[in-house]
Amino acid sequence: MLQLNGQNYKTVKRPIKIMQFGEGNFLRAFVEWILQDLNDKGAINSNVVVVQPMPFGRLDELRKQDGLYTVCLEGLIDGQKVKTRQIIDVLGDFINPFTQYEEFLKYGESEDLQVIISNTTEAGIAFDETDTDHSVCPKSFPGKLLALLHRRYVHFNGAMDKGLAIVPCELIDNNGTELKKILIKLANLCYNDEKFTAWVENANHYTDTLVDRIVPGFPRDTVQEIYEETGFTDNNVVKAEAFHLWVLKEEEVVHKLLPADKTGLNVLFVPDIKPYKERKVKLLNGAHTGMVPIAYMCGIDTVRESVTDVDVRKFVQNLMYETISPTVKLSAEECKKFADSVLERFENPYIRHELMSIALNSTTKFRTRLLGTYADYVNKFGKVPTDILFSFAAMTVFYKGKRGEEEIKLSDNPEFLEFWQEVWKNGDYTQVAKSALSREDIWQEKLATEENVAFVANAIKEMCELGMRKALQNYLANR
Repeated sequence: MLQLNGQNYKTVKRPIKIMQFGEGNFLRAFVEWILQDLNDKGAINSNVVVVQPMPFGRLDELRKQDGLYTVCLEGLIDGQKVKTRQIIDVLGDFINPFTQYEEFLKYGESEDLQVIISNTTEAGIAFDETDTDHSVCPKSFPGKLLALLHRRYVHFNGAMDKGLAIVPCELIDNNGTELKKILIKLANLCYNDEKFTAWVENANHYTDTLVDRIVPGFPRDTVQEIYEETGFTDNNVVKAEAFHLWVLKEEEVVHKLLPADKTGLNVLFVPDIKPYKERKVKLLNGAHTGMVPIAYMCGIDTVRESVTDVDVRKFVQNLMYETISPTVKLSAEECKKFADSVLERFENPYIRHELMSIALNSTTKFRTRLLGTYADYVNKFGKVPTDILFSFAAMTVFYKGKRGEEEIKLSDNPEFLEFWQEVWKNGDYTQVAKSALSREDIWQEKLATEENVAFVANAIKEMCELGMRKALQNYLANR
């Protein structure tokens, strides 16, 4: 079988207009896949130079295959199974700035370069006041980008039309805005040149983004099957779900350079991405967190098994469509469409998503993913959302640490594990509920009302004495 590389597969030579910081699975299965679609449909004509943000990475593996690799999409779309194999050919150059610093900076002089895309993890967009020596490769991503921008500023004599479209994909709030703030702060610290700082701020175009696609990575279990289907061995093959969503805050220059909403992809340019982030966090992440302790204590281990279980699925549907959706600041139609897609993603037969991996740090996740909905629901309807209280009761039972005779491997902040141990020192269900609900410093909400304590105590009693399955069925019947 042939190795996937430029000798055995015809590549397309395009001008390099995009620089990408990061070479991980997500960027290759999401951004590059989108860029491939834009190139194939004639919306852009651009290849990518990949910059390795850390001294270590998989740049050499990509270079060995001349940037070619296979994206395998597997999942459900509108109830239909999707299973595709696509060879990506948009990677045109590979730079390790720690060993190729001058080659990296030389791209700052490129007439072709137009766009910067990044995914350097949430920790990547951070201000490092020590990262000021740009005579050598800076340590941080903002330091590297600023060094590139300074080279560009000098080379083009501060021309305002030579700024770049900067599109971060890191999962932090207001990622483009935050990166801009850090670059301005770092420019003042490193170069002490008001004109350069003004150029960084005003000549470049920053946009906030939200990205959404589950990318498991290298498909070890099925890779041989993929090789046979494509006819190539490929050390860089990457697997992802079929669903994708990219939301970008409208910025005219960025939209013009990356018209990814024009080719039929699920890409949106909107005035404000906050409602879309709220929708994702509440409906996708919130449904995950609300479901996990209930499904797990019913003896279920994966997300797919959870939503194919009649009782758990009914709970998840109630939580998403009746409790969460009315609190999201988007239209009912948009929320329903997204909720439908979430259920399909949960049902994906090609991805094994362990409930215990979602259960990591459940205390914080419950607060950040569900209690915002709790507060919004109370404000809107004047009553408490019992779906969230039932899930809270299930989480309390989960943190007791036993599933039947099986010990649960609880994984959370030590402070929270200690809190849950204290909660269960008293065997009285009302006291357990009251202790769990009373910690306003943890929940940042006043949850311990007489009504809530009574509801949660009764739910815990049924879960402990009748079992989670029967308690869930009783709740659904009397909801």
